[in-house]
Amino acid sequence: MKIISKLIALWSVVLITACSSTQSLQEYYVDNSDNPNFLKFDLPTSVLNLSEADLTVAQRDALKSFKKLNILAFKKTADNDVEYTAEKKVVSNILKNDKFNELMKLNFGAGKASVQYLGDDDAIDEVVIYGSSDDNGFALIRILGDNMNPAHLAQLLKALQKSNYKGEGLEQIVDFLK
Repeated sequence: MKIISKLIALWSVVLITACSSTQSLQEYYVDNSDNPNFLKFDLPTSVLNLSEADLTVAQRDALKSFKKLNILAFKKTADNDVEYTAEKKVVSNILKNDKFNELMKLNFGAGKASVQYLGDDDAIDEVVIYGSSDDNGFALIRILGDNMNPAHLAQLLKALQKSNYKGEGLEQIVDFLK
């Protein structure tokens, strides 16, 4: 549950404050979907358990602009250290692409994270959260939408706080990275 709270808090900060590789992040997700070192899954907005009847107009607009979360996680073990280092380098190169606008970098205990986005400041199409720990591995979280507005998304986060969403759907990543 702590990781879910941290992800929501990080997402809040991202939304409020609003490469030399030819491979796209989407291609990277697809290329690694069958790799046993990776866990890949998508979460639709319906998992948030938000009743549109309980939302304000701004919150409904935000919900309509948010499409889904794509999550790809690499679990590091003693047996895949070389592959972990190589995959981490590939992801770093993809995220160095000029199409990505960096919002922030974070250091936390045993790891690092970065938050970037694609699109314009007031019409974000994708937010990418990349976190890595040399002890556990890394995770890429893509928040996909159409013209997401940071101000409206902040309203959606307020609605999430009132909802009965308890992190359903994210248990897989927590268990995988243990």
